[in-house]
Amino acid sequence: MTDDEVLSEFRASGALLEGHFKLSSGRHSAVYLQCARVLMNPERASRLAAALAAKLPRELRNQIDVVVSPAMGGLIIGHEMGRALGKDAMFLERPEGEFHLRRGFALEPGAKVLMVEDVVTTGLSSREAIDAVGREGGEVLAEVSLIDRSAGEADLGVPFYPLVEINFPTYAEDEVPAKLAAIPVTKPGSRK
Repeated sequence: MTDDEVLSEFRASGALLEGHFKLSSGRHSAVYLQCARVLMNPERASRLAAALAAKLPRELRNQIDVVVSPAMGGLIIGHEMGRALGKDAMFLERPEGEFHLRRGFALEPGAKVLMVEDVVTTGLSSREAIDAVGREGGEVLAEVSLIDRSAGEADLGVPFYPLVEINFPTYAEDEVPAKLAAIPVTKPGSRK
């Protein structure tokens, strides 16, 4: 899939929103990508996961034991990546602010993990999720995401394969332009 084809999927599903958004990273933006909307159609989610799986080098795909994704945003695309790769898919949750595998899930010691996210902006959530996998006994080989909002700037500490890199501007709280600040802010992300 080309970048335009991916963004077309977001537009077609009403998942490309404009306004004033406070992202999970704490930064502000005039554009928000509602991955849950683009993934609510199972056929579309499957197509996007297949395109994402195709971006992975064959050697890497052959090393993966399990797919792990953080809740909430990574759940659907993580599950679809598991299907695309023929691997089990688990998820992390933050019951008290820190990522842990969902109760009932466990990694085999030394399990080779593919981390799957919906959107990466600063990489903070990804790094926290990668650290959690390490605490749980696994090793993250790489991460994939539908969207890299950092335009290639996020350092996750592992190889990173986004489906598309975009660069919609984001702003720190004290850098929000007056035109954007005049619009009421919405906080659609999953981080409190």
